[in-house]
Amino acid sequence: MKQLAIILVLGILIYACSSGGKQSSENGSTNTETQQQPTDYDPNRGEGKFDHVDVGEKLDVQLAKDGKVVADLKCASCHKYTDERLVGPGWAGVTERHRPEWIMNFITNPDPMIDKDPKLLAQLEICLVRMPNQNLSDEDARKILEFMRENDGVK
Repeated sequence: MKQLAIILVLGILIYACSSGGKQSSENGSTNTETQQQPTDYDPNRGEGKFDHVDVGEKLDVQLAKDGKVVADLKCASCHKYTDERLVGPGWAGVTERHRPEWIMNFITNPDPMIDKDPKLLAQLEICLVRMPNQNLSDEDARKILEFMRENDGVK
């Protein structure tokens, strides 16, 4: 019985790490490889309604405090606030790696960006789970962004 369980687990792992049963196209590329970054996609801004987010140099402490409340409710089940991965990647350093517009666009509408952003596609291959759309309001997303800034050491 133990051997059957081990074989089953190994089979699932091999399937998860493979192309998931997707067929290759005639030129030998898989479906993931054909999802190339479109020329109109801006990897610095992402895709969405936020073209510019003014965060200022100093932290808005109340906004960050409110953002932690929202993040604890909507995000903490999948993300740690350190660099450790849970279901999704850890948040440490996220505001240093991405512009505020990118973060706001991603957390308010992740699906189009996951489909187009090469870094997000690579992250998806590691985490194996798409970030769900949490239907955050623009205000809650801004609060979370400020909490992320605080988490990254902005004072």
